[in-house]
Amino acid sequence: MSIPATMRALQQSSLDGPKSLHLIPDAPVPTPGPGEVLIRVGAAGVNFVDISQSHGVFAGGPQPPYVAGIEAAGEVVALGEGVSGVELGTHVIGVTIMGGAFAEYAVLMAAGTVSLPPGWTDEQALGLVVSWPTALAALKPLGQLESGQTVLIHAAAGGTGQVAVKLAKHYGATVIAAASPDKHEVVKKLGADHLMDSRSSELVTEVLRLTDGAGVDLVLESVGGATFEASLAAAKRITGRVVVFGLADGEASITNWDLVYKHQVHLIGLNIGSLIQSAPHIFGQVMGEMFGLIASGVLGPGAPTARELSDGPQALQELEARTTVGKLALLPSPSLPA
Repeated sequence: MSIPATMRALQQSSLDGPKSLHLIPDAPVPTPGPGEVLIRVGAAGVNFVDISQSHGVFAGGPQPPYVAGIEAAGEVVALGEGVSGVELGTHVIGVTIMGGAFAEYAVLMAAGTVSLPPGWTDEQALGLVVSWPTALAALKPLGQLESGQTVLIHAAAGGTGQVAVKLAKHYGATVIAAASPDKHEVVKKLGADHLMDSRSSELVTEVLRLTDGAGVDLVLESVGGATFEASLAAAKRITGRVVVFGLADGEASITNWDLVYKHQVHLIGLNIGSLIQSAPHIFGQVMGEMFGLIASGVLGPGAPTARELSDGPQALQELEARTTVGKLALLPSPSLPA
């Protein structure tokens, strides 16, 4: 196929948040370097990382102007030098942590791409390399969740939260799901045992009531801000684990005094990019288990809410305001033939 010289893309012009994200019609199509592949993007995933980068609070993130977006799925249309094991015409999904996914074409590291499960579309595969492994890593190798334990999942109606609810139930846990009340029905259908108002000042009191005062065995914390303190208070003393993998509501802090005298819990940080780089064997185990869950039907094709590329700035603002439900997808080239 012929590859054009320019493309439509969403460019972040300043570190002033999603409102500084603009559609440009003539961004240069990138050229894959050694070990890289060029894909024609069929769908791009919207993640909280994109919001963090747009505000300049993502450690080591790209500097404006840059093409935004970290998660892309599509057809491989060109191979960089030395690439093997990836064929032209195959559909893959991958992460480009320095941006580039919110465009009609994107470059990915070949070694970091994952082939789509048979029969899945680009759109249905979103989450395979970001949301899903994050949820699984937080629950199992890091969170050490076991059957019969209780887990509190914040932002349970989000892309990562929904997968976490499904997986926690599959592993035999009792799930307490926190989300805004208008999203409770969605989370209930996923199998959550108890529903909490994520903004309620009584959240910790209710969690302790449900657990006979003991607290939960595991908390999946992706919100930050005031919710972080609630997560620590809701975890079981001494053996409780709090896995932190997001800060949607801003930063929060804890002191060594807090850990010794107030919250005697296991506090675990998770960044999926760091996990891939620093503990590839653990990430490999996570991906192996995830594809096993797909093969057995526990996890099926995703069903994100799809928006056209030009709607990207609005979609990111809605995600930042936490008014969205589930995964968001941007479709850069909906009119192009398959």
